[in-house]
Amino acid sequence: MSEQHSDVQAFFGARAADWDSRFPDDGPAYAAAVTDLGLGRGDAVLDAGCGTGRALPALREAVGPSGTVVGVDLTPAMLAQAVRAGRDRGAALVLGDVGRLPLRDGALDAVFGAGLVSHLVRPAEGLRELARVVRPGGRLALFHPIGRAALAARHGRQLTEDDLRAEPRLRPLLADSGWHMVTYEDADARFLVLADRVG
Repeated sequence: MSEQHSDVQAFFGARAADWDSRFPDDGPAYAAAVTDLGLGRGDAVLDAGCGTGRALPALREAVGPSGTVVGVDLTPAMLAQAVRAGRDRGAALVLGDVGRLPLRDGALDAVFGAGLVSHLVRPAEGLRELARVVRPGGRLALFHPIGRAALAARHGRQLTEDDLRAEPRLRPLLADSGWHMVTYEDADARFLVLADRVG
């Protein structure tokens, strides 16, 4: 494991136990973003960097009993919290790196990634790997329950244009990684980008 991967694990591992209690009101925002992803019954969807699994119940509801839901996360403590919260019911949880997924090419209809882009060790490679496992025409949702400005303020930082989630940076990053950005929303209440798998 690289030093950057260890840093991500350490960051989230230290916060796993109280993660959900720190953000108790995010459930409706997750559910709304999953709805906007536009999943169909029987679809196969990945929650990339699933953390404590807050999106997993909504993803399961969207794809129905015939669908497939997989959650992948790099941090064992976050996955343990997902199990403790019962969010593993109806979902397969995998300890792993989003940059090297144990899935075949085109196996998925969609990917949901909450807070994902800023924690990818190698963003372009990670987004290319997500494109590899999604069928052409499949969809990616990059989500955060608050927008970029609100998140920066929460952390006492200024919002800068070198943020990977700024539209002028994210659009070409997605395009170079096999995705076409369809919508970009960066409001106080949420950040949501939807992109389609090209070709």
